[in-house]
Amino acid sequence: MKSHRQELWFQTKTRRAYVNITGQVAKAVADSGVREGLVLCNAMHITASVFINDNESGLHADFEKWLEGLAPEKPYEQYAHNGYENNADAHLKRQVMGREVVVAITNGLLDLGPWEQIFYGEFDGQRRKRVLIKIIGE
Repeated sequence: MKSHRQELWFQTKTRRAYVNITGQVAKAVADSGVREGLVLCNAMHITASVFINDNESGLHADFEKWLEGLAPEKPYEQYAHNGYENNADAHLKRQVMGREVVVAITNGLLDLGPWEQIFYGEFDGQRRKRVLIKIIGE
């Protein structure tokens, strides 16, 4: 069985952002030489997410509106966690959007549905964060 590990690094210019990483993950799969297996992608920070959905700007705007309704950034004092950092909302948003995805690799390619794309979701940006890609298979 083969194993391949890679990291992607991000530093968004905004506090919240959605970055399509499908191409980078597909390249990692190609570089691994794995033809049949699994790829795990997970955010290595507790205020970021990796998830699968459609690459459509209206949907991204809907995520932002929905998540902000669930866990608004301000007022900061509404959260017991806030104090040293005002990012409690980012922790909550990450819980909703999830930590990781696992995608099958078939014939050396990501086995995604017709509209599925892999995204890095940032909820407390403007500093360096990473995503782990771990590939196993034959």
